[in-house]
Amino acid sequence: MARIPHKTFTCAAGCTVEATLNLIGGKWKGVILYRLLCEQVLRFNELRRLLPNITQRMLTNQLRELENDGLIARKVYPEVPPKVEYRLTDYGQTLAPVIHALKAWGDAHVGREGTSVPMGKQPLDE
Repeated sequence: MARIPHKTFTCAAGCTVEATLNLIGGKWKGVILYRLLCEQVLRFNELRRLLPNITQRMLTNQLRELENDGLIARKVYPEVPPKVEYRLTDYGQTLAPVIHALKAWGDAHVGREGTSVPMGKQPLDE
């Protein structure tokens, strides 16, 4: 029986962009990362207040994904009620230039003809 060769893929020029967007893309991950970058450490309810349009379930899922990807760290304090804090990991901090570039681009382009911030969305203040 002939052996089937194992397929290997060489990375096309755009695949690293795709991989990065898969890691930080979506409606909320970039904003969560930005807030943690600005605030350093935030508790769950602090993030909820900063992101009033996100549901508790979505925030929980996004934080879990970011933690699983090694971008944020979750610290649980043994208290009653439980205290949980989130911060960027060293790996997550490497995204600082990317997050700042996205914000700068948004600052320059939101408000152009045909581009707007959806109603009910608050701009991110530094």
